[in-house]
Amino acid sequence: MKWKNALGARQEEHADDVLHPLYTPWGEHLDKNHVWEEYPRPQLRREQYSILNGYWDFLIEEEKKNASGAATVCPGESFRPDGQILVPFSPESLLSGVSRPLLPGQSLWYQRTVSFEPPTAPDARCLLHFQAVDQEAEVYVNGRLRVRHLGGYLPFSAEITEEARAGSCLLQVRVRDRSDTSYHARGKQKLKRGGMFYTAQSGIWQSVWYEWVPANPILSLKLTPDYDRQRLTVSVITKRPLADRPKIMVGCPGRFDGEAALPTDRAAEETRAMPVLSQSQKETKSGCRFTLICALPEEVPFRAWSPDSPTLYPLTIRAGEDVVRSYFALRVFSREADAEGIVRFCLNHEPLFLDGVLDQGYWSDGLMTAPCDEALVFDILLAKRHGFNMIRKHLKIENLRWYAHCDRLGVIVWQDMVNGGTDYNMGLVCYLTTGFPALWDHLSDHRYRLLSRADAAGRREWERECRETIRLLYNVPSLAVWGPFNEGWGQFDAARISREIQAMDPTRLVDHASGWFDQGEGDFLSIHNYFRKLTVKPSGERIFALTEYGGLSCRIDGHASVDRVYGYQKYEDAAALKQGYTNLRGSLPGLVRQGLSAAIYTQLSDIEEEVNGLVTYDRRVEKL
Repeated sequence: MKWKNALGARQEEHADDVLHPLYTPWGEHLDKNHVWEEYPRPQLRREQYSILNGYWDFLIEEEKKNASGAATVCPGESFRPDGQILVPFSPESLLSGVSRPLLPGQSLWYQRTVSFEPPTAPDARCLLHFQAVDQEAEVYVNGRLRVRHLGGYLPFSAEITEEARAGSCLLQVRVRDRSDTSYHARGKQKLKRGGMFYTAQSGIWQSVWYEWVPANPILSLKLTPDYDRQRLTVSVITKRPLADRPKIMVGCPGRFDGEAALPTDRAAEETRAMPVLSQSQKETKSGCRFTLICALPEEVPFRAWSPDSPTLYPLTIRAGEDVVRSYFALRVFSREADAEGIVRFCLNHEPLFLDGVLDQGYWSDGLMTAPCDEALVFDILLAKRHGFNMIRKHLKIENLRWYAHCDRLGVIVWQDMVNGGTDYNMGLVCYLTTGFPALWDHLSDHRYRLLSRADAAGRREWERECRETIRLLYNVPSLAVWGPFNEGWGQFDAARISREIQAMDPTRLVDHASGWFDQGEGDFLSIHNYFRKLTVKPSGERIFALTEYGGLSCRIDGHASVDRVYGYQKYEDAAALKQGYTNLRGSLPGLVRQGLSAAIYTQLSDIEEEVNGLVTYDRRVEKL
């Protein structure tokens, strides 16, 4: 074990740091009058919508109460703002124009007057959508509370038809964020940032928009491809029953890897009705569910999706008066034994070595919000240029367009759930496990307090958000693996949760405990190794995966947030880094022959003082 490197990677807080301002190329030249204007939901797209990103008024206030217990800002009355904020960038970010934190005990208020486009039909309804607001949001329209939402990474909506028909309204959003002072999901955010934890962000950090929909709209869409039978199961939930079953139309399969536009960004091309093999209808609490098992039309060829050939089928769904566009792919993920009897990850029933890179989705000028759609594509193509066929999206739910770009560009996604829980016992979940790996298999995660999960309400909240994450990303063709827990951070009942995820989504694999504290479940024996010689352990019926390794650090002057370096193995210049990287990556083929089936290099980009990326935090220097 490389003890010197391990001791040099101690987790420390540096809350008083003033980070060097770093702009990405896209942030430096951002057109602030045209910010994130793309449709935010690629697999459930409608045509009549309006993006509400741009400048909003904002106010940060201490949560003082008057005699009646109300906040000092009165919803429905225009407040005197502190200034303007550029939505959808959080106030802590450079691109927001604010660069000011929202602290526990404070409220961040947004407001703007919204003028609405006229509806498409006399009985049309207007839906207001928020793709992500961190952490707790209350939405007021003309002073009336329309929706309250808790959870900083998941979307929510409200119907505002009455106000939209009036032509304009005062829209106000109140946000509170306890960050890492509570058990809520927070990912890598920390109020006292430093080391492997980063600047906490808050507020609206993904797109806001509204759209007109029919009186009986499609509320959700679930697409389940059947690679072996060349079929597609389509589940459509509408608000009320329909007179006729939904119509499913498919276009010819194609590749979209050479252009920035997604299949649903383009005008609908020629489509053909999918033959319906069986159908059912059921009333549910959330609406009326129609389930159709569809075959490919005879004139539409079968084309499998893979990283080498990321073929997508355009899809149009008509349910009553509502029409949405989507897409799907035919592929199957599984664990199967190869010719030598080693259990492997398989794509379309063929062993595929998952050569992955860890991606946390942080930007020097936007924090968790990329400056633009083009920047998302840059990161994905960077991973591909370095030979990676998979990206592990680490402890974050990304902008939905990022997943769609992975679909069209041919990159497999390994998706983490967002971690929460109270303060982590770093001595247990980091230092002891690194120094004494035998602990990995000898700690039950039912001991909730040890792993920062003593609060039953927090455990229930995490499970609810886990289910919502699966529903949100279920249709993403490139998504192959769910990872509920990482290194014991807020881990609990991982064996049970793994089984429940597999029951909810049997089309994907599960890495139930990434790094350590293995509970013997899931599809992977999942190991993190930064300080020892890379080896392969027998995995029995599970796939052996090296789910984090590398962390090779090199600070590039002028492109780092701070002067210090946090990392696991430190190099003075890019030439030395390249040699270390080449040697480390060169050891993988021998490990694959021994049974290694997946490996995830840390990491894609630098983040603040953690300078172990392939590219600098500002995305201006590719180190290798």
